[in-house]
Amino acid sequence: MSHQPHVPRLVPQAAPPTQSLPHRGVRGGARGLSAIADAAATQVPHATALAQRYELLERLGVSTAASQDFDDMARDMAEQTGFLYGFVNLFLEEQTFVGLHQPPPDSGYVIVGRTMSHDHGWCPEVVARKKALPLHDVHASPRFSGNHVVDAVGIRSYFGAPLIHHDSGTVLGTVCVIDPEKRPLHEARRLRDIVIRAGAQVMDRIAPAPGR
Repeated sequence: MSHQPHVPRLVPQAAPPTQSLPHRGVRGGARGLSAIADAAATQVPHATALAQRYELLERLGVSTAASQDFDDMARDMAEQTGFLYGFVNLFLEEQTFVGLHQPPPDSGYVIVGRTMSHDHGWCPEVVARKKALPLHDVHASPRFSGNHVVDAVGIRSYFGAPLIHHDSGTVLGTVCVIDPEKRPLHEARRLRDIVIRAGAQVMDRIAPAPGR
């Protein structure tokens, strides 16, 4: 049964009407210098992975612009899981939501934009590990509860799966759902499997497997 929160807990800001998801920033002092050093150490592999994704997307003829097809896939995934938000997320210069489903503007929930920094959310973990990440309650683990998206959007549950090109092994991004309500632990496997299937459907749309 789909989970539907009874009382909206989040109030969108009056202006601007769309809230941008968090973007990375370098703060002063020793932490700022450390962040610059960390960025320099990861710049080359990140640039290589980004170039590979762009080359593959171009070869497959996939646009990096928002798509109604991907929006529909994000909506179907959100409805099947009973989550408020669904995303088809390409990892480009920023996380880019080519598919997005979210509550209507007058719902009382936060309305998000189409991009987010690589430093935030749980999708970077999915891309790095190349397998699904089921978080029925993000506060159940300190590793995942200390995430700026928890505060920015008020998220309590996350389920994500990678988008992996079957021939090259390139991780193009993720599909995921998020919600301000936690889910029961016994529901985690079912919700994870829905998201994994949604990811397979997105990849079949991007690059159909041989013989299909």
